[in-house]
Amino acid sequence: MPQHQNTIEFHDGHSAPQLGFGTWQIADDKVASVVQTAIEAGYRSIDTAALYGNETGVGKGIAQSGLARDELFIATKLWNDRHGHDISRSAFEESLGKLGLDYVDLYLIHWPVPKNDLYVPAWETLIALRDEGLAKSIGVCNFNIPHLERLLDETGVLPVVNQIELHPNFQQADLRAFHAEHGIITEAWSPLGRGKLWEDPTLKKIADKHTRSVAQVVLRWHVQLGNMVIPKSVTPSRIVENLQCFDFDLDDHDMAAIASLDQADGRSGPDPDLFSEIPGTAS
Repeated sequence: MPQHQNTIEFHDGHSAPQLGFGTWQIADDKVASVVQTAIEAGYRSIDTAALYGNETGVGKGIAQSGLARDELFIATKLWNDRHGHDISRSAFEESLGKLGLDYVDLYLIHWPVPKNDLYVPAWETLIALRDEGLAKSIGVCNFNIPHLERLLDETGVLPVVNQIELHPNFQQADLRAFHAEHGIITEAWSPLGRGKLWEDPTLKKIADKHTRSVAQVVLRWHVQLGNMVIPKSVTPSRIVENLQCFDFDLDDHDMAAIASLDQADGRSGPDPDLFSEIPGTAS
């Protein structure tokens, strides 16, 4: 792993790079070269999903990188219409085949879809995949506290990661506190707020103070909170820039200023209690 990266330890004994590379909305015929660029820049964690429609291209990028499999951390996700026992296993096998891999490092349930009430059977399938070594670690995305409590109550197994929308305008303090209490790593999707933060005066002031970009400041904030984070870009210079958040520190004043940007209505993506199966609307 590149020396400028931090490592996050999971409660199952495995670990992951703290900063990964997201591939949402990168087309399958474009993503292989972008993944190669990211790996050349120093990324060792790549995040994809069945929904993204680019697992085949991600797999090509991995294969063409020339790195040994154990040098990379690869995550993908189960989509909402494949919750259950046999159906979730079939979905996983399809993803593994598209990626061209023998295992993934992290397999995630993409959304709980509580109205379908099938996320517990899906989780039981993920537990079996973990026990078989096909997914080294298992986790979820967009689960709220009641969803996580139900997994624990009905299976006794908590995810190592909950990947949630998280950025300075939507900080999810209560959910992060629950994660910390139960040894679940918080992983941020939409970590840069989908470009809505670039002109924020508070962030610009902090960026000027440290002679950094707003993106680097926000990623540094995530790092200091202990979050895993998966920024996405297709621009080579920004791919490199996003990695350069490990060689400076935000002070207490900076962290307090960013904490003040939290908004009760700051969510930009779907509500996990309501979201179901609308393609293309979720990270």
